[in-house]
Parts: sequence; structure tokens; C-alpha cells
Amino acid sequence: MVSEVETAARFNDRVANYVAYRPGYPAEVIEFLRDELGLAPGALVADVGSGTGILSGLLLEAGCRVAGVEPNDAMRAAAESRLKSFAEFRSVKGTAEATTLEPASVDFVAAAQAFHWFDAEGARAEFRRILKPGGWVVLVWNMRRTDSTPFLRDYEKLLREFGTDYAQVNCEQASEDQIAEFFAGGFGSASFDNFQSFDFSGLRGRLLSSSYVPLAGHPKFEPMLAALRQLFDAHQRQDRVRVEYDAKVYYGRLA
Repeated sequence: MVSEVETAARFNDRVANYVAYRPGYPAEVIEFLRDELGLAPGALVADVGSGTGILSGLLLEAGCRVAGVEPNDAMRAAAESRLKSFAEFRSVKGTAEATTLEPASVDFVAAAQAFHWFDAEGARAEFRRILKPGGWVVLVWNMRRTDSTPFLRDYEKLLREFGTDYAQVNCEQASEDQIAEFFAGGFGSASFDNFQSFDFSGLRGRLLSSSYVPLAGHPKFEPMLAALRQLFDAHQRQDRVRVEYDAKVYYGRLA
């Protein structure tokens, strides 16, 4: 199995685009955690696979204390820069299977756009170790819709044509069977609408933030950008296109 550290290295050359062009999460996600799971100001959340700090920022704004656990040095540095104004943010070099956090120390474990990279068995054992009794695990994804509009259908075709290993790593969400196996004792779910609106430069950045597309120097890179330009020109309205997502939340306690 590829380690989480090796997986994280896939994003070394994509951090700037990741920071600038990856979607955030709708406010309804935090409201749901507050209203349904009791997330409260002062709660300590381990944001595991915290990346550039997208979810960590929302949690901090809600008054939580956050330990952002991330193995990739460049992404962790981006989060530290992004969240430097928050005294309650702690940046941690660690993995889902070895967070380095204290036993029974956190109220919530969250993983946003990251769980599918974890070794589930190792992560489950580690989350049990660091959670306080009765603590929640929350798994969050922005799932890009692939066929809700003509633009998104054509964008999906572009990824399948030019992606270096899109079919192998297009696992932006674990299957519900994998999630059920992870929680064992049952889980709940919720879904919220989300979207981004891009000009061509933004769409290019969003594309290049993905780990499965070629970067400059690869023989597919220039043809891919030419195809993206054609796609954008065909679908733009007032020089914008819309990327739609389902923001999915899965939550439960570990048996």
C-alpha cells in the first residue's frame, strides 16, 4: 500500500493552485456540526489531512481550537501562513495513522477531502486513541458533479482523456461501503449544495490543483490546456463557467 506520506507528495507542485482554486465548504456544514453534533466554541478538533487549512479556517472562525495534522511540508506551511492570525491553531506534522496527538485529547476528528488517502484500519485505531469518550468522527468531501450540466459532462471527458492516472485515483470520496466498514457501528450523512464560478484563468488553476493531471513538461500538458480553452469557450456565459459540488458529510462514533 502507498503510504500517506508518499500520497501527500503528489501535491508538492500543486500547492499554490490548491490554495487559490480549491473550493471551500458551505456555511451549512459548520451549522450542521453545531446543531446536530454539538460542535461548540472551545471544542478541540483534530483536522487530519488538513492540507492548506480550508476546513481548519472554518472551524477556527466558529470558535474551535484546531490541531491541523498534515504530512506534506508545503501544504502544512501554506496552512500556517493562511491561519497565522488564529491563536487557537496548532500545526502538526503527522499522519492519520500517527497523529502524534495526546490520548483522549480531542472532541472531534475531522477529515476533509482526505479520508480516501488513509489506511482505514490504522486511522481508525489512531482516531480511537486520540478521541475523548463519546467524540465524533466527521468525514467531509466536496464531490464535483460530473453530469449535471453540459459543461461538467465535457469537463469530465477532458479529465478522462488527459488525466495521467485519473481512473486510478479519482477517489475523491470513499464508497459508502468503505465508510460503513470504517464506522462499524453505523453512521449518518448530510449533503449541501456548493459551487465555484471561474473565468478561464481560475478554471485552469482548478484543473492544475488536481493530483491526476499532467504538469508543465509532460507531453499531455499543452494539448490538455488547448482542450480546456476550447471547452471554456464553448460553455462560458459572460466569461464564466460554474463548477458544482455536493458537499457531503459523514459522521459517527467509532465502535
